[in-house]
This record gives sequence, C-alpha cells and structure tokens, in this order.
Amino acid sequence: MAKPRKNVRSNRKRGEGRRALLPLALAAVLLLIVVGSLVYFTNSRKEVNRQLPGNGKAAHLPAREQHRLPVREQDKEPVHEDYTAVVPPPPTPRSERHPLPASTGPGTLAIIIDDMGKGVQEARSLSDIGVPVTFSIIPGLAKVKQVAEEAHRRGIEVMVHMPMEPKGYPAQKIEGNGLLLGESDEEIVSRLNAYLRELPRAVGANNHMGSAFTENREKMAVVLGVLKERGLFFVDSKTSPVSVGYDVARAQGVRTAARNVFLDNIQERGYIAKQLAQAISIARKRGSAIAICHPHPATIQTLAAELPRLRDEGITFVPVSQLVR
Repeated sequence: MAKPRKNVRSNRKRGEGRRALLPLALAAVLLLIVVGSLVYFTNSRKEVNRQLPGNGKAAHLPAREQHRLPVREQDKEPVHEDYTAVVPPPPTPRSERHPLPASTGPGTLAIIIDDMGKGVQEARSLSDIGVPVTFSIIPGLAKVKQVAEEAHRRGIEVMVHMPMEPKGYPAQKIEGNGLLLGESDEEIVSRLNAYLRELPRAVGANNHMGSAFTENREKMAVVLGVLKERGLFFVDSKTSPVSVGYDVARAQGVRTAARNVFLDNIQERGYIAKQLAQAISIARKRGSAIAICHPHPATIQTLAAELPRLRDEGITFVPVSQLVR
C-alpha cells in the first residue's frame, strides 16, 4: 500500500509543475504575436513609402519644399508660371485626369510659343516647320525687334507676352518692366503702351507668369481697357486656376480665349508628344483648342516631328486670333 501512495504523490507534483508552466507558455505565445505584428506593420510601412513620390520623404520636408518632389503624371497640370511655382498647384480636376476618348474627327488647334525674343535662331527653326503658330514675345528681351521682323517676314502672328506679378513676388523673380499689383493704374497703362510701341504689329496679348496679377479684377480691368482701345485680343494663359482674366475680358467686350493645355512643363520629347496628343483630342472633341509651349530644344524638335504629320491627318493649325471670341 505504501508504493501506490508514493506514485500518487509523484503524479501530483508533475501536474502542479505543468500548471505552473502554463502561464509562461501563454506569455510566450502572446509575445510572439506582438513581435510578429510589429514586424508586419513595419514592413507594410516600408512598402507604402516605396510607392509614394519621393520614396515617402515628402512628410519630412518643409511645406514649401514638398512641391519640388516628383509628382504623379496626372497631377502635373496645370503647372506653368514658366516652370516655377512658389506653392504647389491645386489637384487637377477629376474630369481632366484621363485622356479624352480618341476621335478621328476634324479639329482646329492654335499653338502659342511663349517667351519669344531671346534669340532669332529659335524663331527661324519654328518658322521652318511650315505650320501656322503664334509667337508671344516678351517686351524688353535682347532680340525682340529681330524676332518680330522674322515673324512678319514669315507670316507668323505676333502677340505681346505681358510680364505680370506672380505669387511669391519679389522672391519669385519677374522682368524689370513687369506689371505689379502695387503700381498705380497710370503706371500700368504707361508700361503697357511701352510694350505696344516695342511690338507695333502685335495683334493680341497674353500673360507671362501673373498668377497673382490675373486674380485681381481691378488691375486686370485696367490692362484689358488698354487692349480694347488698341483693338487687341487677350488670351488667358491660366497660370492661376482662379484667374479672372477671361471673365473680365468678356465683361469688357474684349475678344478673348483661354489656354487648354501646356505642352512642355517637362522638357522631354515623350512628355511633350503626350501633351500635344491631349490638345489634339480636345480639339477633336470640342472643335478647337489652344496649346501653349516655349522655344526649348525638346519642344522645337517635337513640334517639327509631329505637326506636319498631324496636319496630314486632318488637323487644322491656325493663328490663335482665329479662336478668340
């Protein structure tokens, strides 16, 4: 009888030992779960950051620097201000984020070449394409008269590319003869008349920069009053999404239109060709469109390659004066 009592006592000790180890085992399992969750969460965050523009670094930069990081293709329009912006542009409207449906119908496109007046060779290269375009010349540049004469000789329409105050001025630079919000109406009129004396054959005008100026209804009324007196039209370059230029022009009876597409915010031929296709799609869908670009080598090369082909496919290229109303 002594032996069974010994076995019972031994079994009881083993059972008590197992029960003592149970809390430790549960704690170990919970620790593994927590560690596994942390590893999974960390890896997920790394994967998300790899997919963000700038490898997820934007959150660690000052707000004024974040707009310098790469952005998604659909968020690049409408950035202009001659390729510099003090603040990030607003998101592109959802309706414009995807290319318009392809169409084979006819379409009319006007292409404005901004920032002309720095050199004659770029004017000759653009003229040699043999497709109607419009030169918008900045008053005061070194070769204004020569470029205007070359345009006249080749039958190319000329506009005044009016320098206007951008947001962030004076940190954001502008030509010394630019129109500023702090100037009196008389000074603005005087500067405008100086532009027109320098470019007497100009048939219209559009804004160079001007993201701040074109939002000011009173100052735009002064500018448009001068253009109306001279019989000139106004094309709103839309460097600000809330520009009042087009609306004020209509209210004052000035012939006007607004830019649809910027072609070369990125100076790369593939991007420029894609933007040109977008402008053509708008022209075919709506009947006409206005595109703006600049005399950069990549732009000139792309236009020389694409415009004659598009003309042969039925696109009508016209001076922008034919699209203002």
